[in-house]
Amino acid sequence: MRRALYLAAGLLAMALGALGAFLPLLPTVPFMILAAFCFARSSPALEARLTGHPIFGPHIRRWRDHGAISRRGKKAATAAFLFSALLALALMRPPWSLLPTAAALIGGAWIWTRPER
Repeated sequence: MRRALYLAAGLLAMALGALGAFLPLLPTVPFMILAAFCFARSSPALEARLTGHPIFGPHIRRWRDHGAISRRGKKAATAAFLFSALLALALMRPPWSLLPTAAALIGGAWIWTRPER
């Protein structure tokens, strides 16, 4: 039962990651990292395919081995956070507009504390 739940969660994370390739505010790589985590507990074959993927594999391995995020990934995340915060400030009324801005600041600060290896 537990294995089936991890498999379903991995497939869902992979689907959301695939959507993120086309939707600018949905992150792709974090969902693929989550999918690899779930597949490690449910399907070694799917995990191997994902960690061996030419685009996502290096990011997943870098995160697993060192908790690292590439400089390019940090810049992309910061740009997405900035866009989201500006959109919230433009479309929402205070104090609600400050919640996405605070989340962007906290998330962005955390991302920049990760190593880059």
